[in-house]
Amino acid sequence: MTVGKQPAGTGGTGPEDTARNPLSDDDLARRREHLGATLTAKGVGRKVSEEARGAGGSAGYGQALRLSSEFIAAVAVGAGLGWFIDRFAGTSPWGLIVFLLLGFAAGVLNVMRSAGLVAEAGIRNGNRSDRRDG
Repeated sequence: MTVGKQPAGTGGTGPEDTARNPLSDDDLARRREHLGATLTAKGVGRKVSEEARGAGGSAGYGQALRLSSEFIAAVAVGAGLGWFIDRFAGTSPWGLIVFLLLGFAAGVLNVMRSAGLVAEAGIRNGNRSDRRDG
């Protein structure tokens, strides 16, 4: 098996590379500093203050409460409409079953939209209201 030449500073991947070309402490220090500078430039490893962590936690709870209430409201409205239709149309239990399932589907769709996992219909079709022409 032939190992091709690697660019300077990439290092070897196996024990045969280190036996053939051992890295000196200076090389390792230079590579560590380069990696540290690269990570700092990309923002990896930033220290987050305790206040920021606490604010993020309470914001997470607020978003969870909002998403769960949207889901429960959609299911409750679907069940209510189904029950109302069953009472006045005499289609029991089919109206309740159908509208409960529709409410569940609407609740899931609302939660996914609020969480940003599904794009709005207008944005997906290219009809964004905030798009600038010219």
